[in-house]
Amino acid sequence: MLKSLPLARLGVIGGGQLARMLAPACNAHHVRMTVLDPTHNSPAGQVAYGQIQGALHDRDALKALCEQSDIVTFDLENVGADILMTLADQGVEMIPAPVTMRLIQNKFAQKCHYQASGIPTAEFIDIGDEPDFTVVEAFGLPCVQKAHTGGYDGRGVHVIRSVGDWDRRLKTASFLEKFVGGRTELAVMVARRASGEMVAYDPVEMLVDPALNLLDYLVAPARVSDALRLQAQKLAKQTVESFGTNGLFGVELFVTDDGDLLVNEIAPRAHNSGHHTIDACVTSQFENQLRACLDLPLGAIELRGVALTANLVGESGFIGSPLIEGFEDFSQFPDAHIHLYGKDECRPGRKMGHFTLIGDNHDELIQQLELVRRSLVVRGDTPQ
Repeated sequence: MLKSLPLARLGVIGGGQLARMLAPACNAHHVRMTVLDPTHNSPAGQVAYGQIQGALHDRDALKALCEQSDIVTFDLENVGADILMTLADQGVEMIPAPVTMRLIQNKFAQKCHYQASGIPTAEFIDIGDEPDFTVVEAFGLPCVQKAHTGGYDGRGVHVIRSVGDWDRRLKTASFLEKFVGGRTELAVMVARRASGEMVAYDPVEMLVDPALNLLDYLVAPARVSDALRLQAQKLAKQTVESFGTNGLFGVELFVTDDGDLLVNEIAPRAHNSGHHTIDACVTSQFENQLRACLDLPLGAIELRGVALTANLVGESGFIGSPLIEGFEDFSQFPDAHIHLYGKDECRPGRKMGHFTLIGDNHDELIQQLELVRRSLVVRGDTPQ
């Protein structure tokens, strides 16, 4: 079948690092990608076909992006879903569907969806915005307080082990979730296109930095049995199917002490837990995101080795224009790959990039990680 070029005009709401890493796939497929972002010279705007500078909830800016696009997708979920639903009703194609985005934006609604769909998830109760500690005690400690909306990259989550933790609670509408003790955290990237074809990448094991409440590093494939790996992929697909929409999704899972799997939450976009796929898989999460949007056959997802991916976050004690140290030492590793996100300002704890190491076994890669971290640092140019 003959197709005209460019294949499509893709609009992306949000111009951060996820859209930036989508750009190479768009360029390879002669797809013109335009991003909407409030930041001048946004990370994705630097490499996209074009950028509209505007707020992500601004009706006129969203309409302008839709007018320049055949299909619209997302760099993040904190978008004006109600506005987008109106535009979708006018014929704009959006992947995932805005109704799904609105549901996923509210983590309590997301949990209720899992419960209603028969998808296993940790026990939870809603506590609104003016709860009493007696409610928390009755539910049981330890537990996790989660904001209904606005949570992202560790924000909007607070672990409660005592009344002292409760005094530092989130002051917003929220719910409580049972703390899953001794858990292993997994994630599975799933791509689904309109034809119904769906692929689930190998589960990865996520190690979280407790201070930042961010992903510290991941190992792929996860160090679990083959049976649990297949079960995780099956549950991730079931979770995506329950929303009845297409696109790319990151499904976060807990493995309990008893070996059961629970769905934590889902991200309707590319995800930190899939960054290793750029260098370690036959087809990256970003290329399969694009293929899902265009309803093209999805690419092969096999790993080409064992991989470890770690975030590069801004060093504490510095702010300002970003500087990198230790790049020469990093480059000595034979199968090491760095991705910097093009952010103009570095702050402590801010994601500035990531790197991936590929090898034959997990233990060797963890040793390499320790060596890399002794020298590879991103920081601002001004001491705080």
